[in-house]
Amino acid sequence: MTAAREDPARFIALEGRLALVAGGAGGIGSAIVRMFQAAGAAVVVADRPGTTAPEDAEFLPCDVADAASVASLFETLQKTRSNLDILVHAAGVTQDAVLWKMTPDAWQNVLRVNLDSAFHLLHGAVPMLRRAESASVILVTSINGERGKFGQANYAASKAGLIGLGRTAARELGAFGIRVNMIAPGMIRTAMTEALTDEVRERAQDESVLRRLGEPDDVARVALFLASGLSRHVTGQVLRVDGGQLIA
Repeated sequence: MTAAREDPARFIALEGRLALVAGGAGGIGSAIVRMFQAAGAAVVVADRPGTTAPEDAEFLPCDVADAASVASLFETLQKTRSNLDILVHAAGVTQDAVLWKMTPDAWQNVLRVNLDSAFHLLHGAVPMLRRAESASVILVTSINGERGKFGQANYAASKAGLIGLGRTAARELGAFGIRVNMIAPGMIRTAMTEALTDEVRERAQDESVLRRLGEPDDVARVALFLASGLSRHVTGQVLRVDGGQLIA
């Protein structure tokens, strides 16, 4: 007996779903926002006051590294929404230095923004995610969280921590139908990477077996897969979007 063919477009559609994208004003975050909107989702962006969300996205100013600010964010959300379908953590900063020159403040600031914020968001979002029919959490980590990176002890540690947090959350939240996955980009063309030297960007491009640097849209496409029904049996995974940097 042959199963009836199903239209794959219906699995990737996000109509009627609400997504919260933390760090949605940044290069990767804003690409994810636009991709989700194109798929039909309603999107709320949480980012620092003074930043700008992509057009048509609701913006809620929030310091995601501050527990009280995140708690206030979810108090605001729950006044108008009953549940949350998709949570994306795309906030991230760097303060690079070799270990013996890195200040304690530089270490703590990167851990607060990149890792502590993810805990605050998950902690606040779980009650709303549990009310969704099928919820998805996406944490944007980095290949440097897997391999380490010279001069980035704080950044690499924070991104490795996201992987551990995400895999633990996948175990704890799976019983509620909540999937948790991580995206590990390689070098992506954003304002953050454009501030790097040409030599650093060229080295990353040479590491890629595709001989190109990634674009924010490359990450957004994978985020759409993880947010949608196409990945309904995928959880606790790290999907690299690195052009093969780690296999080069």
